[in-house]
Amino acid sequence: MVFIEISGGEILLQLQIVVSGRVQGVGYRYFTQMKATQLQITGWTKNRSDGKVEIIATGSKENLDLFIEEIRKGNPFSTVDQIEINQLDNIEKYQSFMIKY
Repeated sequence: MVFIEISGGEILLQLQIVVSGRVQGVGYRYFTQMKATQLQITGWTKNRSDGKVEIIATGSKENLDLFIEEIRKGNPFSTVDQIEINQLDNIEKYQSFMIKY
């Protein structure tokens, strides 16, 4: 497990998350961005050509756990069937959470 430390001693993790289900064309990426911003998570989200949504999320373990809980529920228009989560060893720094197109 690889961690980076930032000022104030907070330890951050970075996850790659792939979400399957009815998650494209239903505002799921916007929902993901809103939840990430609320939980002080940085990174990005994008639609994949296979119908899934990919997310790179960086934050504290506590906030990432809350984030995963929220994106597992999804918004009222989405249906999440499966979430694959991988912890990344090489952490990239992001200033905000954005939607990639």
